[in-house]
Amino acid sequence: MSKIPGINHLDAVRALEKAGFRVIRQGKHIVMSNGERMLTIPRHNPIKAFTMGGIVKDAGLSAIQFNALL
Repeated sequence: MSKIPGINHLDAVRALEKAGFRVIRQGKHIVMSNGERMLTIPRHNPIKAFTMGGIVKDAGLSAIQFNALL
């Protein structure tokens, strides 16, 4: 299984937008949804690999799929 790197929060948002998610609201965290799932992305850099792995899992993507979107 491919590892998910710790990445910039803006790169994470761009990749998730490619996967069909849209920004719902922004504050200290960015909340995104695809109409079915809600994701919360912290606004700090870098987002740690462990946290990013949880976000990707919640999005219903595999590490390989997410890395392809980066």
